[in-house]
Amino acid sequence: MNPICKTLEIAHPIIQGGMGNISNAKLAAAVSEAGGLGTIGCGTMNPETVGKIIEETKKLTDKPFAVNIAINVSDYTNQLIQMVIDHDVPIVSLSAGNPAGYISILQEKNIKVLTVVASVKHAKKAEAAGADIIVVEGFEAAGINSSLELTTFTLIPQVSSNVNIPVIAAGGIGDGRGLAAALTLGASGVQLGTSLITTKEAPFHENYKKQLVASEGTGTVLIGRSYGRMRRILNTSYAKRLQELEKNGMTSDEYMHLTSEVQHLQGALDGDLENGFMNAGQVTGLIERVLTVRELIDGMVSGAKEQLNITSDLLN
Repeated sequence: MNPICKTLEIAHPIIQGGMGNISNAKLAAAVSEAGGLGTIGCGTMNPETVGKIIEETKKLTDKPFAVNIAINVSDYTNQLIQMVIDHDVPIVSLSAGNPAGYISILQEKNIKVLTVVASVKHAKKAEAAGADIIVVEGFEAAGINSSLELTTFTLIPQVSSNVNIPVIAAGGIGDGRGLAAALTLGASGVQLGTSLITTKEAPFHENYKKQLVASEGTGTVLIGRSYGRMRRILNTSYAKRLQELEKNGMTSDEYMHLTSEVQHLQGALDGDLENGFMNAGQVTGLIERVLTVRELIDGMVSGAKEQLNITSDLLN
């Protein structure tokens, strides 16, 4: 059996990325019900708010799901660790910070731990700290990105050759070909974000979904290099404004204010293209229509099998 499926007790080696403050029970449950691993991202939300989402998710599915804690993003990391323990969450992913101090605490409660990394160095450290699975994210991915700017295609074979625990590929993956590619590069599964935004179950504004479907492969931009906090977003009018302000030297505080969760919610939930941003990865060029979560996941699995057969034939 695929080690990801065995460890996480899921049918397909496909997991949902943490979506910060726009995370919700409906989408997380739909991913788990379709055989993947749904995920609730904590973002900057307080434990009480996240706890309510967890309880709502449990009402919608009896299958495993995860909670993502962005260590250096949240002001409530320690409280969130205790909260997931109290709510009997079976799987936790840790990102945006050093996970070493939290892994053993979670595993003592029989919680599986995924860690999100963007380099071989950090992958080795995560393995040494006891992580069960490593999620390796290239800078093609949506949202906050590593300043190393390493691509998924180059990261996966490097990391998988240097660790002995299962690896999940993230960034730029949205169809069966991407899943097949990740598997041949040494990963045992993939993480999705942007592709799930456009699913029918995703309770995001129609403007967000329409922008993703209409966007081509060059429809995203990377902002924040000047401030060491890069973020990949759709190239909307608000994004163009941010690019111009960065070019003209806005301060780090101004940048942080204009890319806060307030503007994130305005873009994703309110569909406000003028005053809010919309996270998006470079996979936008593969998104052509709105599907159900099950259609997306089943299509990826069948597409990967087909692609792997084609690839095998090319070597004969």
